[in-house]
Amino acid sequence: MINGAHVILYSSDADADRAFLRDVLGFPHVDAGDGWLIFQLPPSEAAVHPGEPKHEFYLMCDDLQETLASLAGKGVELAQPVVNAGWGSVAAIRLPSGAELSLYEPRHPTAYDL
Repeated sequence: MINGAHVILYSSDADADRAFLRDVLGFPHVDAGDGWLIFQLPPSEAAVHPGEPKHEFYLMCDDLQETLASLAGKGVELAQPVVNAGWGSVAAIRLPSGAELSLYEPRHPTAYDL
């Protein structure tokens, strides 16, 4: 049976973004060889929405404002301001590569609590 999910983030500066996930977000990791870090992510869930095929990745948090304030204290730049999306509050931070990483505080029941 399926026992997990593997998420890939493509980056123009993979080393810097890996260091960010390790040092700033503090995600535990293993070295798959030659510094190729694979990160443990928090519990997750998946949803299927209607629309053009694409994939999105969000990190979820209990308190978006508190999380953003904590990350700002570590020098993390806000890429997209907080928006009330109805189903939750959404924002994005800037990774060292310049890519954006979305964060959201859900207002709906979460599947990872099952």
